Amino acid sequence: MRLVPLILLSCLLPGCSSAPAPAAPMPAPAVATLAVAPPAAVTRFQLSGSLLTPPAGSVVELALLLVDAKGRPQALLASSTLTGTGQPLPFTLGFSHDTLPADLRPQLRARVSLSGQLVQRLPGQPLASLQSSHLGALQLVRAP
Repeated sequence: MRLVPLILLSCLLPGCSSAPAPAAPMPAPAVATLAVAPPAAVTRFQLSGSLLTPPAGSVVELALLLVDAKGRPQALLASSTLTGTGQPLPFTLGFSHDTLPADLRPQLRARVSLSGQLVQRLPGQPLASLQSSHLGALQLVRAP
């Protein structure tokens, strides 16, 4: 009777002492592929001019928008962020477009923030066409 447990134990011992079976080779880790964004559109046109006296140290955000008949922005064509100097601030805004929808018109807008608070803005400046042009000196107004 004592022989049976001893035989069972002897059958199990060789399994413990043998070297482990070689593990199956690990598959190579999947290499993440990054989707490369298409190159930025070539800038074919430029708007230039200057904003009159944004405060020194302010953040000036310019945007070239397509707006509907009620003046609501529908598309952003170009934008730029500049730092105010307390002097007239020159700007150049490059953009490219294919066609202009008949119901939308281009407009340049700007806002000036100082310490996170809106202090000045450029009322929407309608543009006759989306061609390169110099807009001259543009007057900022106090924000409400």
